[in-house]
Amino acid sequence: MAKYTVKRLLQSVLTVLIIVTVVFLLLRMLPTDYYFTEEELIKLSEEEKQDRLMAAGLTDPILVQLGRFYGELVRLDLGTSSRVQAGLEVTEIMTSRFAVSMKMGLISMGVSLVIGIAMGIIQTLHKDKFFDHLGTVYIIFVNAVPALVSYSLILVFGTRIFKLPSLYSTNDVARTSVLPIVCLSIGSIAYYALWTRRYMVDELNKDYIRLARIKGMSSKDIMVKHVLKNAFVPLIAYVPASLLLTIGGSLLVERFFSIPGMGPLLTDAIGRYDASVVQGCVIVYAGLGIIGVFLGDIMMMIFDPRIKLTGRGETR
Repeated sequence: MAKYTVKRLLQSVLTVLIIVTVVFLLLRMLPTDYYFTEEELIKLSEEEKQDRLMAAGLTDPILVQLGRFYGELVRLDLGTSSRVQAGLEVTEIMTSRFAVSMKMGLISMGVSLVIGIAMGIIQTLHKDKFFDHLGTVYIIFVNAVPALVSYSLILVFGTRIFKLPSLYSTNDVARTSVLPIVCLSIGSIAYYALWTRRYMVDELNKDYIRLARIKGMSSKDIMVKHVLKNAFVPLIAYVPASLLLTIGGSLLVERFFSIPGMGPLLTDAIGRYDASVVQGCVIVYAGLGIIGVFLGDIMMMIFDPRIKLTGRGETR
């Protein structure tokens, strides 16, 4: 397991490096005018513009720039912001925003796990009955309706019926976080409910369950010791990715509720052409996605003893 973990870790680092390199090269291919504001483009002469580009190292050969970027990356130096929060370190900007997104992500994942799995279990216990059909309607609705429409409905009902604030505020974090967490959770709840039901129904139709019933095992013991345990294993792989993708993929929700998290930071950086912040955000998002897949595989091996790591040329 240790050998496999190290191998996957190295693959993950290489993948992040490739993604970051591609983004770095794409940014350097854009016209140099993007490095200046409209006011600077008018006021500065061509010589002054060139002097600024030389001072920033943007006139050096691309391989020299790339090597310098790798060196800074090894030292965890992501540079300073030029537009979003001019003069501040990119790591400092992202740290405060990441903390907000992480808190939202953790809470929404907890809500999704509890409600989604419970919903899937209830649907299984009442298969082809009212609660099962009701849960299916919810799952279809969440997957069929565009996210922005769902968020708008939640906003309308939440503010008019429950009198909840429509915008996030650091002065009232608890109340202003309710609607964003609901929006972040509805998709994952549908996912966990759908697959919990599918895996449990699949387990209930297997021969070992029929054998357990013949032997006289109670329905409760069958459900807890066999069905739920085995059905939950495939869902484990999605748990790390669910959290990390919630943090990285909350762009729309955070923009919708004016939350100062990671979501709006990337769009602001792109809109203002803040290359250092764009590169920093890409590193975080790429790392989150790859770490999610990596942790999912590791958790599958830990929780399911049937999964074994094998030698070269074999499968696992």
